[in-house]
Amino acid sequence: MERLDKILSNMGYGSRKDIKKIIKEGRVVVNNKIIEKNDFKVNPYNDKIILDGEEVFYTKYIYIMMNKPKGVVSSTEDPINRTVLELLEEQHLVFNPFPAGRLDKDTEGLLILTNDGKLAHELLSPKKGVDKTYYVEVEGYVEEEHKIKFNEGIILDDGYKTLPAKLEIIESNFISKVELTIQEGKFHQVKRMFQALHMEVVYLKRISMGPIKLDERLKLGEYRELKEEEIKLLKEKKQKL
Repeated sequence: MERLDKILSNMGYGSRKDIKKIIKEGRVVVNNKIIEKNDFKVNPYNDKIILDGEEVFYTKYIYIMMNKPKGVVSSTEDPINRTVLELLEEQHLVFNPFPAGRLDKDTEGLLILTNDGKLAHELLSPKKGVDKTYYVEVEGYVEEEHKIKFNEGIILDDGYKTLPAKLEIIESNFISKVELTIQEGKFHQVKRMFQALHMEVVYLKRISMGPIKLDERLKLGEYRELKEEEIKLLKEKKQKL
């Protein structure tokens, strides 16, 4: 059981102060009864809550897909840089979401934000083997032999050997275009893997994470909540891990 004002506030219907005023004005009905006490306890899953004639459907967790742009950092706060949370509207911020994993400041693409800590852990743990696929543009010709090297694991500048990664060549040229799938998230890992082969990444974009693919209709900086079928895919993946 939860306080009525807390539930409505967490659902984005206003600040706790706003909600107290709304309840006092008799605008909230629970199970066909007008409620005027802020601390009235309800079961948000079983009780029927109506605000201004509209039924409130309780949501505990939120799952957001963002097409992260360059120049913002994947953290909840930063004293210098703009964060991905600053791209969210208040109705989503009230759920206190956080990035499930990080993308470098200059990396674009798929970022999942949620307040479901358990699911985020499952997605991020290297032991769970969740694929993360990136579209990469890199200086230099990428050849078939590089596929073998990535599959064997790349030794980074600090001596760490990465887990096997899958490299797919889209175009081999002065600026090669490839897709790289890894299951880890070491600091600047993709860039460092190519640097170990004496190549420089000039553009990096994450295009999928586990079963979730970036919605290409999202412009840089835009986001949307995951669809029910996408959330189901994530949770099914979690159960298999």
